Amino acid sequence: MLDHDSRLPAAKVAPGSVVALVDAAGNVERELIGNWLAEGGIAQEFGTGAPVTQLDLDAEAVTTRLVGRSDDPLVVPVRVLWLPPERDGVRRTTFSDLLTLSNPRKPHRLMQRRLLAKAPDRHLVLTGAPARLSELRANNPGAAGAPDAFGRAIVRAGIVALERAERAVIGDRYKVPRLVVEEILDSPEFLRRLDTIAEEQGTPAREVYRRAEKGLRELVAAQSRLVSDLFTQAMRPVHASTWNVDSDETGLDRLRALNRRYPLVFLPSHKSYVDAFVLGDILARNDFPPNHVVGGANLKFWPIGPIARRTGTVFIRRSFGDDEVYKAVVEEYFAYLLAKRFNLEWYFEGGRTRTGKLRPPRYGLLNYLAAALRSSRIDDVMLVPVSITYERLNEIGAIADEQTGGRKQPEGLAWLARYVRNQQHSAGHVYVRFGEPLSARDRLAVHGDPLRPNSSGHAADESTETIDAEGNPIVHQEDLEHRAVQRLAFEVAVGINAVTPITVNALTTLVLLGVHERALTRVELRTAIAPVLDYIEGRDLPSGELATLRDDHGLAVVLEQLAIAKVVTVYRGGLEPVYSIGAGAHLEAAFYRNSAVHWFVNRAILELAILTAVEAPEGDQLRVGWEAAYRLRDLLKFEFFFPERAEFTSQLTAEMLLVDPEWHRRTAAGTVGSEVLAKLADTGFMMAHRVLRSFFDAQLVVAERLAARDPALPVDKKTFIDECLQIGKQMLLQQRLHSPESVSSELFGSALKLADNHALLSGDDPDELAARRTRFAAELRAIGGRISRAATLDPSNRLDAL
Repeated sequence: MLDHDSRLPAAKVAPGSVVALVDAAGNVERELIGNWLAEGGIAQEFGTGAPVTQLDLDAEAVTTRLVGRSDDPLVVPVRVLWLPPERDGVRRTTFSDLLTLSNPRKPHRLMQRRLLAKAPDRHLVLTGAPARLSELRANNPGAAGAPDAFGRAIVRAGIVALERAERAVIGDRYKVPRLVVEEILDSPEFLRRLDTIAEEQGTPAREVYRRAEKGLRELVAAQSRLVSDLFTQAMRPVHASTWNVDSDETGLDRLRALNRRYPLVFLPSHKSYVDAFVLGDILARNDFPPNHVVGGANLKFWPIGPIARRTGTVFIRRSFGDDEVYKAVVEEYFAYLLAKRFNLEWYFEGGRTRTGKLRPPRYGLLNYLAAALRSSRIDDVMLVPVSITYERLNEIGAIADEQTGGRKQPEGLAWLARYVRNQQHSAGHVYVRFGEPLSARDRLAVHGDPLRPNSSGHAADESTETIDAEGNPIVHQEDLEHRAVQRLAFEVAVGINAVTPITVNALTTLVLLGVHERALTRVELRTAIAPVLDYIEGRDLPSGELATLRDDHGLAVVLEQLAIAKVVTVYRGGLEPVYSIGAGAHLEAAFYRNSAVHWFVNRAILELAILTAVEAPEGDQLRVGWEAAYRLRDLLKFEFFFPERAEFTSQLTAEMLLVDPEWHRRTAAGTVGSEVLAKLADTGFMMAHRVLRSFFDAQLVVAERLAARDPALPVDKKTFIDECLQIGKQMLLQQRLHSPESVSSELFGSALKLADNHALLSGDDPDELAARRTRFAAELRAIGGRISRAATLDPSNRLDAL
């Protein structure tokens, strides 16, 4: 009942009496606890011979018989803990246990009698950490004036103490919260907030309380150890038979140590519906407490929804607009879980990626976390970036179909059956890596630390500032908090990317997509892959089993698996097999490539910057090259996570030194020189056409549709993207676009955000707006031309080089 682990609280005077708060579900448990007490259990465990009184762990009994006592007894919660049978050194419920028609952790009365006779090792009498009644009063300052509330607080404290004692026996993976709704509704701070809402809205307080309780009961996950065990056992085959799970053991050890001091918020990348199962299984096997997983309402269907709630899933309404009561409920629940050191998990991209790379982050839940920190009820929260990377993914066909205008299949029981059936094929490895944990307190500066200006990272808001009379910007506290959350989300994304490995399929599709419609023999493909492998190894980038691609047999296995997945097509009728991206499979191939594409973006930008620079007069080339690099970074900021300008400059310089170690000396006079193009080609590969072409092609479609549009007409996002899909398909047929991967609703959506960011969707002067749209389209056509030139420099696109 106390937060420390000592068995007997320190006191100057030994307790004159002991109150055993008995948490018993029936006569069998009462007998077991009664016998234990009669045999001196309290004296043996706590070293006190004071007389013991039994009292039910019930709010009414505690209020009536304990709250008003004038002495200071030692209060000890007691219960019986029932255990599943031991199998391979582990006590965990399985489906075979259900044949007894009883929960092994909560057996019915007849089963309890049988266990006492047949398996006495499957129960023990458990006590929670004790407390003196005076200490309980001190922990509840309002106890004197509210005996009923104090009684409920004692019951909750007793249950929490017993839960902690249970976890010491059964492990942290069974840490679950109890009486959450009741405790929150008893919180004076929360009730005061509800009173304020009632007053502001002119609504009766009783109605606001009712809505708050309804929202809490809808929101709070009612975790069950039995359901968690069985659900894990049932769902493990969905991924265990499909992927070989490769997790970061060192990262887990570090997180376990952190979790002893702070709650953890796991923020994984989101590529598949099974992400939560894969991560949850890894954490359970390593004895982490179960995460409270914030899920979307699309997965609330029967039977998954009710089961998921019993395993810790929190279903938050997709939209709750101006419902201040529900907002207060969500904030309070988040603060409660974090204050009690329960771990959270959510997918901060807001949904599964449709392209294979990280999507722009959503800030909503991070705002609730920031609010919990500002309440000063939490010392700190550690955010854990998590990368989940699949070698192959059976659901990407449906994802690709959605990108070209197909309808997303609604989730339901029939959908679930098809999904599970489709996972019954081996799909290689799934890599789970944990990034550097981030202190939310430090990043959000919630204790008065100065906040830095807005970063120029991925999709950062370009919010305008108020100017004072002297022309100085006035930045409001709300803006500072919003920017701090943005920076934190940016750091999480960078942390995920920093540990995302390059898989064999990512590298293979990267190379095959770069040779356009050509097919390659295995020798040609190995020759094209080799210099990229050298580059990866030289930079010591995280990777999967890439060494297999240097071996003919290993490469053949990778290609055959991609052929089975219908991503690669094989022609065997000639002298030897040749391989190419399958017809209609470019979006699927791009999905695999894009999981690692962020590792090559700077190299691709460097190539285009150099191609721009050599077009300029000598002496001005270096300046033009850097301006081109910064412009490309700006055009791609809604696709990739770039650091601030100084760090980006440093990274690009490091890339250039890999190409030409004499770069600084050679460019001292401001001239790049055409020989640098030869040095790029000498590296054995070019990246611009492999990495950036699809994004700039998609931007070109959007830019040309805007240029052709009446500037006086408003732009409806959905209608406009549908138009881009249709016109994009035509441009592809006309070979004005390089590849089908450019025709994607996700890419068009990002390109439209870019256009909006550049004020190209609307303007006060229609003629000026039309002119800017035309210049934007022309700029993208020029970039496309340079990408095509980069492709001609790639040895894999020259038959003689292969």
